[in-house]
Amino acid sequence: MVDAAPVADAPAAAEGSSFGDLGVPAALVQALAAQGVHAPFPIQTATLPDALRGRDVLGRGRTGSGKTYAFAIPVLARLAASGAPRRPGRPRALILAPTRELASQIDASIAPLAAALNLRTLTVFGGVGPRPQINALRAGVDILIACPGRLADHMSSGDAALDAVEITVLDEADHMADLGFLPVVKRLLDATPAGTQRLLFSATLDAGIDVLVKRYLSRPVTHSIDSPKSPVATMTHHVLRVRRDDRLPVLVDLAAAPGRTLVFTRTKSGARRLTKQLVASGVPAVELHGNLAQNARTRNLAAFSTGDAHTLVATDIAARGIHVDDVSLVIHADPPAEHKAYLHRSGRTARAGAAGTVVTLMTEDQAADVRALTRQAGINPTVTPLGPGDALLAQLAPGERVFVTPPPAAAPQPQGRPSSSTGGGGGGRRRSGTTRSASSQGSGSGRGAAPSAAPRSAAAFSAGTRVGGRRGR
Repeated sequence: MVDAAPVADAPAAAEGSSFGDLGVPAALVQALAAQGVHAPFPIQTATLPDALRGRDVLGRGRTGSGKTYAFAIPVLARLAASGAPRRPGRPRALILAPTRELASQIDASIAPLAAALNLRTLTVFGGVGPRPQINALRAGVDILIACPGRLADHMSSGDAALDAVEITVLDEADHMADLGFLPVVKRLLDATPAGTQRLLFSATLDAGIDVLVKRYLSRPVTHSIDSPKSPVATMTHHVLRVRRDDRLPVLVDLAAAPGRTLVFTRTKSGARRLTKQLVASGVPAVELHGNLAQNARTRNLAAFSTGDAHTLVATDIAARGIHVDDVSLVIHADPPAEHKAYLHRSGRTARAGAAGTVVTLMTEDQAADVRALTRQAGINPTVTPLGPGDALLAQLAPGERVFVTPPPAAAPQPQGRPSSSTGGGGGGRRRSGTTRSASSQGSGSGRGAAPSAAPRSAAAFSAGTRVGGRRGR
């Protein structure tokens, strides 16, 4: 264990640097180019020279800033240079992530690069059977991308050991602290060899993260590219003051617009209920929350990523740990409990320089809490009172609205078997009074005026939830 405070922030490399200029090996530069990655983001420019030299690095940057390649490249470069053989149950690199979705997306970014260097990756997380993971561990793996709980289980059963780890990464370390993972993270880090390289990336550097830094990083170089409160020039923030009975029709209007929309609710039951209401209103939608089995979570996220469903309704499980290109609109259907959640939710849009819009639906009794929330987040949103059919809705989510006829209700599933439904729906798409066929997933993407028969129930999703109340994931 190392007890050392981080050194002062180090200067970033000069703008315009290429990966080669930063010291990335030529074979890895070629592998990156094959994936369409040619120029480094600022956090990569700042951290790569130190990380490639073997220094411990503490990197701070908001979600969407390019942190994955900032740590993936040093991991791949080190293992390729080391050339140590794979050993059963003993990975050579460890990347810890707080959620299953983040672990999967890290692997999706790293695996093609690893394959080009003849390196093998494996993801390990709960919610799925352990046997395939155990078999893969026994076959030997170079890079293990894991959620802390399931990895600890494999170590307890003797199927995994961390004594051969050459480099360790903690991604979204602050989120791991928020989820209560620090005790198990410490046990895992204690099992890695002392003196090996460690990289920690986090959106914030609070007290919980400082404990990890002082205990496990040796004289780390700190690079703070931005904080979650740093304004994103391409992101606009709006608060819509609505009557409680108008929340659902306003949401239906926004979510029916072209492009991908990510809608956040406070609770798992609220996400499920709102998804059903959107589908019933003709908006192809899927849900993502902690009550879904892993195969359903994976299937729904894939439907959102491929465009089979244009709207994803999620709890804060999706506030960090998912990356889907071209999310043009984030809607806080329920304002979050605290400002960090607002920033991380909003960070699902306007990523990597793209433009994006963030909309918060606010009822009168939530006004004081939302004002405090945005003030703490360092956001100065445009606040507008409106109702269904307001012209501003077409400005916030431009494009013709096309609604999909909901599918027939699914037959009841046998006890003990999870439903295969994604929460989306297909059928006829209605536009200007016409009907035509659509895919079974419901892939309509055009939009115009809001439907005149949109539901107006006061019980819609988590209606009446006050900021600061209990949440579900």
